[in-house]
Amino acid sequence: MSTPILWYFADPMCSWCWGFSPVIETLRDAYRGRMKIALVLGGLRHETAPITAAGREDILHHWQQVHARTGQPFRFDNALSEGFVYDTEPACRAVVSMGGIDPMLIFPLFRAIQNAFYAEGRDVTRPDVLADLAAELGVARDAFLRAFDSDAARAKTQAHFRQTRQAGVRGFPALILQQDTLLTPVSSGCQPLDTVRAAIEAGLAA
Repeated sequence: MSTPILWYFADPMCSWCWGFSPVIETLRDAYRGRMKIALVLGGLRHETAPITAAGREDILHHWQQVHARTGQPFRFDNALSEGFVYDTEPACRAVVSMGGIDPMLIFPLFRAIQNAFYAEGRDVTRPDVLADLAAELGVARDAFLRAFDSDAARAKTQAHFRQTRQAGVRGFPALILQQDTLLTPVSSGCQPLDTVRAAIEAGLAA
């Protein structure tokens, strides 16, 4: 049997994925020698118009729920400022681009984008902000921006979105365990660590 793969379907601008961040990091450490954990970028939102006042209040309400349930830090003051367009494609494409530069930095950049957006209030739809985050991980800004602006990165990002749809994932975060050709849904939504670990162990035993 080939090495199992735990597919992690998530989006760096999904608040419940930010809430789930400590869980996935613990799982990555705990299962490092037993399976591969692979990130699939989900493409949560593809807005083209600036967020409305009502839309902002609705999103901030969700953020409050995530903060209350998980304890993850959020910056609520001046969050989602006027004119902000909630398009998660650039952030997803940044992570995809990093995969082509240094696969070991995929999860670190994903986490850095989450932290920048939620805890620091930075606009991670902007290429310059994404390049700053890549630079903080030791990647040259110009190399990152070349990869980010490439047709290959755009195409690969869309391939991630298609994989998410084809897997039947309707919400984030989601985990699916693959053992050879057997696919076992592990969790959907922001579940507690113990619940997810029990589901993973049951899947591996099966």
